[in-house]
Amino acid sequence: MVIRYEVVSSCPVEAVVALYQSGGWWREDPYAREIIPRMVRGSFCFLTAVDAGGRIVGMGRAVSDGASDAYIQDVVVLTEYRRRGIGQELIRRLVAHCRERGLEWIGLVAEPGTTPFYEKLGFEVLPGHVALRHR
Repeated sequence: MVIRYEVVSSCPVEAVVALYQSGGWWREDPYAREIIPRMVRGSFCFLTAVDAGGRIVGMGRAVSDGASDAYIQDVVVLTEYRRRGIGQELIRRLVAHCRERGLEWIGLVAEPGTTPFYEKLGFEVLPGHVALRHR
């Protein structure tokens, strides 16, 4: 299977929605689809995985000021394309993109049970730290 990886500044809204749905992260509200183009454009790096037919089957993004650090988030692959190394390649390329631009501190918040996946890619748990989210 041939997968093409592309850093993009725009992406079809419905492709992003399908990926979020596949990850179980989508919550429809009046503004959810509206913000996707700004989210893509505003990312330090928005990376897509595209199959031979042109379908966007995976994505991930890095959020950063471009000077001090970066956070990888929203890494997801369509269910039927999982376990083929696409998620790993998305992470590798996002990390490389950040490092090539001088960012050495790269973090992410992992879902429960996914720590071994990220550890294989060079990430480590930060002992004593807890991910928090503003209500």
